[in-house]
Amino acid sequence: MAGMVIYGKGYLGTRLSKELGAKLLGTNVLDTKALGAELDDQEPEVVINAVGKTGRPNIDWCEDHREETVQGNILAPVNLAMQCMKRNIYFVHLGSGCVYYGDNNGEGYSEEDEPNFYGPQFYAKTKIIAEKILKEFPCLQVRLRMPIDDRPHPRNLIDKIRKYDKLIDIQNSMTTVPHMINTIWALMNRRKTGIYNVVNPGTISAAEIMKMYQEIVDPNHKFEAMSLDELDEATKGKRSNCQLSTAKLRQEGLEMPEIHEAVRNCLVKYKESM
Repeated sequence: MAGMVIYGKGYLGTRLSKELGAKLLGTNVLDTKALGAELDDQEPEVVINAVGKTGRPNIDWCEDHREETVQGNILAPVNLAMQCMKRNIYFVHLGSGCVYYGDNNGEGYSEEDEPNFYGPQFYAKTKIIAEKILKEFPCLQVRLRMPIDDRPHPRNLIDKIRKYDKLIDIQNSMTTVPHMINTIWALMNRRKTGIYNVVNPGTISAAEIMKMYQEIVDPNHKFEAMSLDELDEATKGKRSNCQLSTAKLRQEGLEMPEIHEAVRNCLVKYKESM
């Protein structure tokens, strides 16, 4: 898409830049003057925000680095949104679906449901605050969950969980990156605004993914299942385990492949990329 720029040179920003042919920019988005000057110079039609803090090796990092987390997850997207609105630039924010806990009585949480995970985890707090502020702007917010890609990368969920000896067998909504890219592209082309749950239909667990990994990639891989209580004891911040509704995407005719099918396809290509 002509006239598109992306802020955030991390995993998803770089991936989207290559796939969408967008220019990847590295200006400090907290520097309002520099950001405004760059937008005036570049004159983009579309700005995608991929700036954010998820922490390394995991989101427990955010519990001990609160100032940096607030800067990356709240101040950065809000500043970008305000600068884009001043210039009538279409703004797209990569948000998170990890703002809920539970499955909403089997229905999954919709884009209209109030987030219910404010408190047990600092990362989720910052994502909820940013989402609420950005709802006041005419921008597109895409909620992603646990990105699963078809190629090795340290931020790919496959690479993350294969390092653990113990995994939970709890059902979750997740996002496969190749299908996410196509969906975001379609939403942008339609100039959609508001919140969209960009996850695959259905749910899957980390343990299920690694069972598929054993079958498709490495039959010698070993891991054990662990309980949710064991996980909570081992982490600083409680983890969001939730199911999101994909009804809004389906109404747009943009439903992604069912999660088990999509993960299997990713793992086949993942093996070829090794």
